[in-house]
Formats: sequence, C-alpha cells, structure tokens
Amino acid sequence: MSKQDKNRQPATSAQMNSELDPFEINFLPQFQEGRGPHDAFVNEHGVVIGDHEYASENSPLEQWTAETDPFVMAGDEWVHPYKDIGFQSAENRDIFEKGIAPQSGIFTHPDKDVSFEPGQATTKKKQDEAEA
Repeated sequence: MSKQDKNRQPATSAQMNSELDPFEINFLPQFQEGRGPHDAFVNEHGVVIGDHEYASENSPLEQWTAETDPFVMAGDEWVHPYKDIGFQSAENRDIFEKGIAPQSGIFTHPDKDVSFEPGQATTKKKQDEAEA
C-alpha cells in the first residue's frame, strides 16, 4: 500500500454513490486487482476525488494564485482509479474493457516529419528531392 493510499479517507455515504457512474467503464478483472478504492475518497488535501463535483473548498483550484505551483495537483491522489473521464476514450476502452493492447509505431503528422531533429529535417528533405 502506497503512502497516498494510506492517506485516503473514506468519503461520506452521500459522496459514495457509484451505481451507474457516467465516468466508469467495465474493467476486465486483470485491471481491477490492486487498482485502489472503487468509491469516492478524500485525498490528503481534504478534496473528495470521484464525486464529479470538481469544486471543493480545499482544492488548490479554488485557491489558485499566480504563485501556485501546478505540481501541487500532480499525482495519483488527484485521479480516481475507476471514475475518470479519460477512461471513456476509445483507446482506453479497448485496453481496459477488451484487453486490446495499444498499437505501437512512430508518431506521424499529416504534413510534418517529426522523426528528425529540426536541422536534420531540412537536410533529409533535400536528400529526398535529389533522389527523386
């Protein structure tokens, strides 16, 4: 159990209604084991994670200033292990509901070759034109 899991407190019953949650997907059994709490929880900053309210008195978002370091909201303690909008993407549904591994390959862009360093891309283009 991680330090973050130890700091998580159970949320109140009003915060824990996880039936038919619009952000949940049907995780395959191999992705459920050791994943973390299924219901909403209170993180170490006193913010309820998994209730979809997104406005909490203790949240750094509600107290943000020019001096706030965004790092304060980084890490697993800010993401619910079952109820996250990111699970709704086609890629994540394929992985977690169907067990289909992501396709590997190089990143491609419709009109830019991003596989070379900036100075090299120009050189490569000139070489390709010379060979044509």
